[in-house]
Amino acid sequence: MQMETGTLRSGIQSHPERCKVKQRYPSRMQVIQHPVERLRAALVSNRQDLIKSYQQYTREERRFLDEGLHSDSPLFSPISLHSDSDWISSHPEAPQDFQSFYSNPYRNTPIKGRKIIYIQTIGSFGGVEAVTEQYVGWLRDYCEAFYYGLVVKLLDPVSVSATGCAFRVNDSTRNLQIHAGDLLNFLKKKKPKDAFCIVGITMIDLYPKDSWNFVFGQASLTEGMGVFSFARYDDDFYRRSYKGRLQKRDKLKQGDYTVFIGYYTPPITSILLLRSCKTLTHEIGHIFGIKHCQWLQCVMQGSNHLEESDRRPLDLCPICLRKLQSALQFKMADRYKALLQWIEPKLPSKEPHSSPEPTACLAKPTEAFEDSKQWLQRCLCILEDEIF
Repeated sequence: MQMETGTLRSGIQSHPERCKVKQRYPSRMQVIQHPVERLRAALVSNRQDLIKSYQQYTREERRFLDEGLHSDSPLFSPISLHSDSDWISSHPEAPQDFQSFYSNPYRNTPIKGRKIIYIQTIGSFGGVEAVTEQYVGWLRDYCEAFYYGLVVKLLDPVSVSATGCAFRVNDSTRNLQIHAGDLLNFLKKKKPKDAFCIVGITMIDLYPKDSWNFVFGQASLTEGMGVFSFARYDDDFYRRSYKGRLQKRDKLKQGDYTVFIGYYTPPITSILLLRSCKTLTHEIGHIFGIKHCQWLQCVMQGSNHLEESDRRPLDLCPICLRKLQSALQFKMADRYKALLQWIEPKLPSKEPHSSPEPTACLAKPTEAFEDSKQWLQRCLCILEDEIF
């Protein structure tokens, strides 16, 4: 089973008889408002065993999860559609509530001896090696906080040529692209035996087949692997001034990877780091068996374009959080503390789980994470039974 994220696939179906789609200003914007009863069924389930497991959460955890049922919640908001090109509008998909996720025989759950997420960098991430190592280290540490309870390890970087993948120049944007399916085949051979999953990340644009324009990422649930590109998260990508555009129109020769030597990679900014964290955790969520969210604003929402991706929050809605918690069995407050610790590392940490910071070269650019920091603080107020 493969899931692809790009301009042509996946989305969410809203059922008009079960949810209200409210028209708001601007005129093309719509808000999907699910009835409380349907949200509760999606979160808690109608199965007695799953209802019982929900009741085993602490009072504070249940109060926190129930926040998603309130239309005036300061923590969780309904999904908004801004245009016909948004994911939900253009690609209907059956909804996945907690019961559907839990009952899926193909979903992946970490087991003893297979609790490590491996990250494989492919191609250059910048001209300065120390900066590259630090950026990838930040991603590793964020992923380890997000998937609290799992260990995240970095594999030695590989060049594009080492993967043996096909490549091309995009006819429209004139940038280099590498074949996602070939990269998945490469990762399959490199996947360690103790891996829960292996994910490849690259700053080079991806395409899944010749007929597609591009893809942000592609994941195989059954194989426990995925590959994702951050190339289009550069603010200049769609401009003619983008430095990754090839000026010459010489025909590329397959197997001649010299074209990738010195190829442009975007500078590491706070926005790029934020977008990368979203993509990495979103795609690994698919490997767990979590489908695109259609319930509330959530990092597991699908996105067809960068503007829509930027609208997604950095974390999970209550329904998707319960899916992940059922797989990893973490205490919710511990997970949110780890995420807050990643954003604000000067805070005292009581958790031995936290990964050490990479060798200091640059300060972590977390300006773009300010809204998320405040949101995490509000979450912890509920989970620690405080008033905010």
